Formats: sequence, structure tokens, C-alpha cells
Amino acid sequence: MKFNTIKLFAIAIVVSMTAYNCSNDDEGGYVAPTGPDFSGTYAQEDQMGRPAVNTVFVSSGMKDAFNTTVPSQQNAAFQSMFQTNLEALSPAYANAGDTNALGLDSATFTGLLATDVLNVSLDGTTTFYDGTNVLTGRALSDDVITVELLLIFGGEDFSENPGLSNDNVDANDKAFTTAFPYLASPW
Repeated sequence: MKFNTIKLFAIAIVVSMTAYNCSNDDEGGYVAPTGPDFSGTYAQEDQMGRPAVNTVFVSSGMKDAFNTTVPSQQNAAFQSMFQTNLEALSPAYANAGDTNALGLDSATFTGLLATDVLNVSLDGTTTFYDGTNVLTGRALSDDVITVELLLIFGGEDFSENPGLSNDNVDANDKAFTTAFPYLASPW
């Protein structure tokens, strides 16, 4: 009998604590969730629309300036720097008139690269490069670095500078998943 009294007493304490600690938060009706608050001050810190482009073509003393320049102003501010660095870096652009496999000379190609945004095709294939479509987005399986190396070092038909035109990373360590967000879980 004593054990039953203790159980009843314990239940009474738990119920009273629960009733005391529960608030009646449904008074006043439904309150819709609010959206994000954009009233603060925000600063752009980094850009990486096209991986490695910023790293390779922006001179070290200009990284912060590039990262805080809005994309619509990047071409005017940085294209000549990109072109100078590309021509110094890649033997595929050693001669006037040299182009890459897209038919772009150094000025045109660096004009494209200097605006560091990821283009997206809303009604076509989404890929960084698949042999036909170029910079229409980026699929997870796209080998972005090899494509960039080919366009920088590969020349008109991707055959120039073969030692510089491939990162030799041909697959991920783990397969992508079939459900959003499609990324493999960490090890």
C-alpha cells in the first residue's frame, strides 16, 4: 500500500509541474511566421561563381577588391588583369589570335571569366561543359576544374599542354544520392 501511495504522489507532482509549466500560447490567434530580416547591414565577403577563377586570375593584392565588387562592375574593373594573368600563365595564348576550344581569344575569354557569376539555363541543359553546352549552369557531376584547365591550357582543340589540362580527378570518393540535396554524406 505504501508503494502505491508513493506512485500516486509522484504522478501528482509530475501532473502539477506540467500544468504549472505549460503556457497558454494559443491566446491571441495564429501568428504567421515572418520572413528573413534584411534591414541590417550586409557586406559581400567572397565570390566563387566559377571555382578557381578568382583564385587563379585575381592578383593577390586585389582579392578583397574583387570579392567585394558587384558582378555587374567586375568586367570593367578586372578584365585586363585577368587577360594579363592568363597570357602570362598559359602557353595556349602565347601568340596573337590564339583561341581556346570555344573560339574565344584571351580578351573575350577573360571578359567572360571576369564577371564571376554562375550562369543558369532555365530552359536547356544545365552543365558547365558537356561538349555542346557551355556555362549553362553546373551539375554536381560536372568536372569543373578539368573543364577550366582545358579552356585555359588546352588550346583550340584541347590538345595543347596535356599535362596542364586535367586535374586527373575523374570521380568523387562517394556517389551522389538520388534525393535532394543529392550530396553524399561525409565519411
